[in-house]
Amino acid sequence: MTLYGLIDTSITYATSQRTHGAGSPGSGSVALTSGALNASRWGLRGREDLGGGVAAVFALENGFSGTTGKLSQKGVDMFGRQAWIGVSSRTAGTLTFGRQYDLILDFVTPLGASGPGWGGNLAVHPYDNDDSNRNLRINHAVKYTSAAYRGLTFGALYGFSNTAGAFSNNAVWSAGLGYANGPLKLGAGYLKISRDRNVPNPDGALSTVDGSATITGGNQQIWAVAARYAFGPHSAGAAWSHSATDGVSGVLQGGGITPLKGESLVFDNFTVDGRFFVTPAFSVAAAYTYTMGRFDTRTGQTRPKWNHVVAQADYAFSKRTDAYLEAVYQSVSGGNGNPAFNATVWTMTPSANSNQVVVALGLRHKF
Repeated sequence: MTLYGLIDTSITYATSQRTHGAGSPGSGSVALTSGALNASRWGLRGREDLGGGVAAVFALENGFSGTTGKLSQKGVDMFGRQAWIGVSSRTAGTLTFGRQYDLILDFVTPLGASGPGWGGNLAVHPYDNDDSNRNLRINHAVKYTSAAYRGLTFGALYGFSNTAGAFSNNAVWSAGLGYANGPLKLGAGYLKISRDRNVPNPDGALSTVDGSATITGGNQQIWAVAARYAFGPHSAGAAWSHSATDGVSGVLQGGGITPLKGESLVFDNFTVDGRFFVTPAFSVAAAYTYTMGRFDTRTGQTRPKWNHVVAQADYAFSKRTDAYLEAVYQSVSGGNGNPAFNATVWTMTPSANSNQVVVALGLRHKF
């Protein structure tokens, strides 16, 4: 059994943060924050050899604030990030059961800048609409991931609604495909959340109380593809994703759901990024994301557009400890004055207007 974890703490400056909810004036802030790049967490991971190349495996993972010690996942007492058990075979793949991540996070997200990528939380796309961060955690899930065959891997997941008489209300389907050949990596993923917008099921596959549901409402679908190419220690990547939610009721901003009621909410995200190592310990990186949105109501349509720029300098003191300086600029146009479409850098309090700048100076340790 292995004990592992990560602690990420930073001094963070943000412009124009709302002071009293939607519609309130904005003010700049300087704060000591946890998880500017990666959410702090600790976990237990285990593996028992059963013979014949087969092993029993499990993972239990908890998120916490590095500045207060509080649990990160609301409504979950412990192990809110992951809790699963399964069997793994060198030739047949891995089958797991429990609270776990979908296949977009396995095959697409690691190839980009956001989430587990170098840019972390501050590089996440608006509202994490495309699962570009490790935010969607699927309860009651059965997941299969194949072994690699000539660089090709694939997987599938189903999350049960666990509700009598409503088998498909808050159930989740996901599939993914990956390919690796030398310096080239490719990934594709799909996710569908089946929900009845008129009869919520908060205890289904996707919880509505722990922050897993970044967009609430009816059915939601996400398609995503990404590519990454390594030039020695350096690398560059590109990604496209599309998400669509029917009967939308709200979006996650600043740790809470902001009401946004309409017939549909659609996003297309286009990202390019690169990372360059000046020395083996010191790297610089940058990313640009352009997001096109479409919000439909019975009375009209709004087409907001986001420009999101991230720049980072990182110095590794060792393989486990590094310091970083990351700056983000986000601007939104076409929001028609709707506070839900104000600039909102992920994990930060939403801006009072259409622009936001965030700068984080932090220290991160992995164990």
